[in-house]
Amino acid sequence: MERSKIRAEFPITGRYAYFNNAAIAPLPRAAAKAMSEQADSAATEGVHGYARWANEIDGLRVETAAMLGCDETEVAITKNTSEGLCAVAGGLDWRPGDVVVGLETDFPANVVPWRELQGRRGVRFRSLELRNGRMELEDLDRACRGARLAALSYVHFLTGFRWDLAAVGEVCRRRGCLLVVDAVQGMGPFPIDVKSCGIHALSASGHKWLVGPEGTGLLYIDRDLMPQIPPIERGWGSMAGSESFRHDLGLHPSARRYECGTLNAAGCAALGASMRLLNSIGSAWASREVNGLASRLAEGAAERGYRLAAERDKSTGSGIVSLRKPGVDATAVVGELLGRRVSVAERMGWIRVAPHIYNTAEEIDRLLALLP
Repeated sequence: MERSKIRAEFPITGRYAYFNNAAIAPLPRAAAKAMSEQADSAATEGVHGYARWANEIDGLRVETAAMLGCDETEVAITKNTSEGLCAVAGGLDWRPGDVVVGLETDFPANVVPWRELQGRRGVRFRSLELRNGRMELEDLDRACRGARLAALSYVHFLTGFRWDLAAVGEVCRRRGCLLVVDAVQGMGPFPIDVKSCGIHALSASGHKWLVGPEGTGLLYIDRDLMPQIPPIERGWGSMAGSESFRHDLGLHPSARRYECGTLNAAGCAALGASMRLLNSIGSAWASREVNGLASRLAEGAAERGYRLAAERDKSTGSGIVSLRKPGVDATAVVGELLGRRVSVAERMGWIRVAPHIYNTAEEIDRLLALLP
C-alpha cells in the first residue's frame, strides 16, 4: 500500500504530526466506520443485528491469529493488556518458591500481577536490570535458571528496547520456563510468530500500535497450556455450548473460556478493521518503515546533543524513542510542541516520540527542527 493511501486512512494527519502511538493511537477511517456502523445497527436493529456483530467478533479472532501465527481457537478477546496478564498470573497453580523473571522498571501492567503473587502465593519475583536502557540475553539466561515463568515486554514502554523473541524463546526452552509476553508496545508494526518463538501466552491492548479503540484487547494462550490455566472468572460465555445457553458441558474447548460474558461489539468491530488494515500492509513493510523513522529521529536528536534512553540497532529498535538534554524541561517542550501541532509525550523526564506507519520523514525533520 502506498504511503499516501495509508495517510489518507488516518484523518489525524491533517491536524497533527502525531507521534503518541505508544500512548493512544488514532483510529483509521476503517475502524471509525466499523464502530459507527455497529452503533447504528444497535440503534436501528437491536438484537436483530446480533448475528452480524458475532461475525465481526469472530473476524477479530481470525485477524489476530493471522498476525500472531496461531490458531483462532487460541485467541481470547479482552478489555486490555492487564486483563490478559492477570488471567495467566491468577490461573496458574503456583507453588511456594516458584520464581517469575521480569523487570521491576517495566510498565506496571507487567509487574503488578506477578509481584502480587509474592504475598498471596509465595512466588518470588526475580528482576532483570536495564543496562543502558537495554536488556541482555545473558542476563535473562542467568535469571531464568530455576524459574517457572518469564514475563517480558516485547518493547520497553520508555526506552524502546525490543527483544529478539526467537532468542528469548530459545533461552526459555533451554531453562524449562514458560514465556509470557506483554506485546502492547510492539504488536502491529513488528512481527511476532508465537509458535516459532515458543511463546506460551501473549497479551496486548488494541489502542496503541494496533490503532484500535480503548477498552479492547487480545490474549493468546497456547492450546497445550490451557489446561494449566483455568479461567479466574467464569460466566456463561466461558462454557461449552454457550451459543445455546448451556452451562452443563464444562469449559469452552477454545480460548473463549477466558471470555466471561458479552463482549464490546463496537470495539471489536473497530479493532478487527484496524487489524485487517495492518495485516494487509504486512509487518515486513511496517517494521522497516517504523524502524526507519525512529532511527532518523534518534540520529537527528543525537546530533543536536540529546541523549537517548537506549542505543538502537536494527534488531532491537522499535517505534519508541525517548530523549532528553541537560537544561531542557521535557514537560515544557511537550507543551510547546503541541502548540505547534506536534504531539509527543513526557515520561519520567524524557521526551517520548513514537512514530507509526502513517508518519513521514518530513514530519520527523519538522520535530527535530523544533527541539530546543
